[in-house]
Amino acid sequence: MLERSHIQSTGFRNTGPDSARTGFEFRIRQANYRSSRLSLIEGVDITVDGILYPAEHNLFRLRDKTYSQADMAAATDARLYVGEYFTVVVPRSGGLEPGVHLVASAIRYRHPYFPPEFQPVVVRDERHATIIMR
Repeated sequence: MLERSHIQSTGFRNTGPDSARTGFEFRIRQANYRSSRLSLIEGVDITVDGILYPAEHNLFRLRDKTYSQADMAAATDARLYVGEYFTVVVPRSGGLEPGVHLVASAIRYRHPYFPPEFQPVVVRDERHATIIMR
């Protein structure tokens, strides 16, 4: 079951082998009230403990496929449904230290039915999440 917060507490972990961490990842639930095409998400900026990780450098995994920001823009057939989450993969040499971190997201959505001058809509969320040692 997904949590109310867009940033989910499950799935927050380091990536890569223990001896050579390549970054970290976490899950974000669909923040829109209806499903949307993946191409309508312009990016997700991530901030962890005050350090910004811009969307241009992050990868996005939906189900079993991983997208760069450019790939997402071209993914007009991929849909993100209500009740689903996608995983944001953030490159960071060494990953994050185990423990509690303040994680924030800024998701940039385009809505085809909003006038262009109101685009994109930025949906923000913030929460504490914990990386445990494995």
